[in-house]
Amino acid sequence: MTTCALWLLVLLSPTAWQDADAGWRTPPDVMVQVLDAPPPPSVDLDPTGRHLLLAQGLAMPELADLAAPMLALAGTRFDPTTHGPHNPSRSIALELLDVESGRRTPVVLPDDASVLSPRWSPDGGWLAFLMLTDDGLRPWVVSVGDARARPLGDWRVNAVSGTPLRWLPDGRLLLRLVPDDLGPPPERSRVPDGPVVQQTSGRTAPVRTYQDLLADAHDEDLFEHYFTSQAAVVDVATGARTDLGAPAVFGDLEPSPDTQWILVSRILRPYSYNVPWYRFPEVVEIWDATGKRATALARLPLRDEIPIGGVATGRRNFGWMPSRAATLQWMEALDGGDPKADATERDALFVVDAPFTGPPVEIFRTPQRCTGVSWIYNSAMALVSDYDRDRRWTRTWIITPDLDAAYRQGISRAPGTSPRLIFDRSVNDVYADPGRPLTFTTPNGHTAIRAAGGAMLLVGSGAGPDGDRPFLRRFDMSSFETTELWRCGEDAYEFVVDVLQTGSDFITRRETPSDPPNYFVRSLAGDNARQLTEFRAPAPELQGLHKELVTYQRADGVPLSATLYLPPGYDAGSPHKERLPLIVWAYPREFSDPDTAGQVRGSPMRYTRLAGPSHLFMLTQGYAVMDAATMPIVGDAESMNDTFVEQIVSSAAAAIDYAAERGVADPERVAVGGHSYGAFMTANLLAHCDLFRAGIARSGAYNRTLTPFGFQSERRTLWEATDTYVEVSPFLQAASIDEPILLVHGQEDNNSGTYPIQSERLYHALAGLGGTARLVMLPHESHGYRARESVLHVLAEQTDWLDRWVKHAEPRTPAP
Repeated sequence: MTTCALWLLVLLSPTAWQDADAGWRTPPDVMVQVLDAPPPPSVDLDPTGRHLLLAQGLAMPELADLAAPMLALAGTRFDPTTHGPHNPSRSIALELLDVESGRRTPVVLPDDASVLSPRWSPDGGWLAFLMLTDDGLRPWVVSVGDARARPLGDWRVNAVSGTPLRWLPDGRLLLRLVPDDLGPPPERSRVPDGPVVQQTSGRTAPVRTYQDLLADAHDEDLFEHYFTSQAAVVDVATGARTDLGAPAVFGDLEPSPDTQWILVSRILRPYSYNVPWYRFPEVVEIWDATGKRATALARLPLRDEIPIGGVATGRRNFGWMPSRAATLQWMEALDGGDPKADATERDALFVVDAPFTGPPVEIFRTPQRCTGVSWIYNSAMALVSDYDRDRRWTRTWIITPDLDAAYRQGISRAPGTSPRLIFDRSVNDVYADPGRPLTFTTPNGHTAIRAAGGAMLLVGSGAGPDGDRPFLRRFDMSSFETTELWRCGEDAYEFVVDVLQTGSDFITRRETPSDPPNYFVRSLAGDNARQLTEFRAPAPELQGLHKELVTYQRADGVPLSATLYLPPGYDAGSPHKERLPLIVWAYPREFSDPDTAGQVRGSPMRYTRLAGPSHLFMLTQGYAVMDAATMPIVGDAESMNDTFVEQIVSSAAAAIDYAAERGVADPERVAVGGHSYGAFMTANLLAHCDLFRAGIARSGAYNRTLTPFGFQSERRTLWEATDTYVEVSPFLQAASIDEPILLVHGQEDNNSGTYPIQSERLYHALAGLGGTARLVMLPHESHGYRARESVLHVLAEQTDWLDRWVKHAEPRTPAP
């Protein structure tokens, strides 16, 4: 039989869609009880630090929620009946907690309320949110004074893309509304006007494998219909609405700090069938406070020619300086946006003052690609960072441009003190991470770095060989001296949420392996902590499980680590303990050197909360789990995937050897699993080694010829590294997968590269080649799995699969 005929049989094999166990299934009762426990509320501190918002969400949506109407256009999925996100996360109850007194006040909401996107006003006196109704999203507000929610008009908000509501500092809201006169959506003609034609003629347009793109002229009309919004300002006190300009397809709407101007980007035709909407042609302009166009800043063409890992040419990343009334900033590439181009400087930063018609002033140039600019509030200073992708290196400078002097003198480059380099490290070196500056929402509604007395505050993970111990530090911006003000103890995991306006008090979030996360007020003046919340453990069934951060070494000397979990009640110290079946769950990551690859990340002091189809549920069934087992891919950034297979096999062997030497795992009964890139790793391990009895691969990509312009951190194309793409593609190595593999995938997966067809084709290949596999396709699910029915079903599938092929597996080599 020819190769073509063989693959035709594989693709058409009737076994591909046979399902011996039709219908939804449920896992053991203990898993159902844990999943159905109400989740703790999400917590959001107001900008003034006076109140915490406690928002109670749902444990899991029902499948009927996921089955709501959905359109997928230009890289975005939304509900056409609501002009909002499809199956959004929502809250069913809100509560205000007074930080000083601890008093809790429920927000008065309608029965069966569904709340989306609550946002604090800059002064902390109001909350605004979207109320989900059958036919749309309505704007609602809550005054902290009476904690009573009320509608802000009967208009529908357009939340298909962008930020649908934004506070102005004077108590008004900037909204994107569904146009009042919007008619019905355009209907597709039963007879097409003609074929869909695309053409290229020498332009290089290397794009990643985007999904949900426009496909034809009707899609273009639908995109314009649903993405068009009316910008409007609404006075919260009176409900008065003022429309700004004409309806348009907006990319962004951002008011200036003095509220006299609005930074506007509008998406223009011609649209593209190859990239998402945010790469469509765009005009960036300034409107005045009445919605009248003042000036155009840039006209950006279709951005489908951006090099892999590069940026667009021309002006990009527009934004407002938070400490000036109306000063715009942006970046421009100096290297054509190409990271492979030789250049001593890659980006320049520019600013321009209102009315934005004068020449821009250059304030800094970065040697590598600029990754961000953060201004220090009420100061002329800013932090600017860049990233060297070849070295995986980041640097940060303090700059102090004198913009007023530049405008007085009419010069194009701002004078000021020389830039000072303050941070300089590998992005993979978590032990040397100095922390990030603490930012806050300014009174004008923008974000800036908090500073006082010539110093800023830094918060960080405090990573070290024994795990993370978060910190709060003071960084003097003149002497560069760092003073540690507070650090998490060794008996818990606790990090700083924010520093209160007193300057000496701060809020932390604290947890231990037995205590769920709760919020506390601490003072720099002493060790006393005042507890603000009392969230209880939602799953007492898991009390007593063993959790340990462990370290070991790969054969080539690279240090590795994992979190070792043992079932509740298992006595790891007993000399007569039973060896357990083991699950190794992992996700590969790339590093430039062995030292940073071996650094410990995470903390053994974190509370273990099981949610979704977590593999940790198998602890309730007598399994040991090595979670987040490190699978570092170490080497040169341009070629490290040439040894991907060799390195993951070596890392896997080291993990199994460690667990076996500890006496807790039976090396004859080991499974491997992972999600997304971890699923890709899982299939590769089953194809290239015999360390495992079975595998679980969820939402993965297995044929790298379907992601020809790179994947994960791979920078080369399929045509530049054909052998590597073939070697690391489990689909092309399917004949070597001789252990059972459970493939799970959402039928609506829109993650880049992980098309559902990836799992379907690997299953077809294994079926045609006589392998052992099971394919579970979940209706209405995307890259992750959310519906209660889906989550319970996946847990049932995983439990049965592991019990059959791992826990009760016969020894490979019978005892003599």
